[in-house]
Amino acid sequence: MPGRLSLTASRRLQLAAEGTGAVAFALRRSARHDDAALAEPSAAVTRWRVSPLPSAPPLPWSPETPGLGLARWRLDLLRALGGEPCSWILECPDAEGRLALAANLVDRPAAEEPRRRVAG
Repeated sequence: MPGRLSLTASRRLQLAAEGTGAVAFALRRSARHDDAALAEPSAAVTRWRVSPLPSAPPLPWSPETPGLGLARWRLDLLRALGGEPCSWILECPDAEGRLALAANLVDRPAAEEPRRRVAG
């Protein structure tokens, strides 16, 4: 969506989606992750940040071997009504376009999960 999304406009979007049972997304992009426009208040029930990450090495036993691994993203849940902020690293493991936890994170014990609290 071009331009800024005011608090009033975001509230109207949220109420319209809630009233129809639809899911609404407002995508806000910036060249900088610390752009002030991205921190403006909104009526969104959740607020996410999606960032690209470098692919993992394609050969786990030879991490120096160049090549193209699976596409990866970092998903940060920054705000959730009644929830806790959290982060995940996801990758696209198949041609169907499904997402999964990055393979090297799947079998970790819960105490080692890559969690990060976000201030705010």
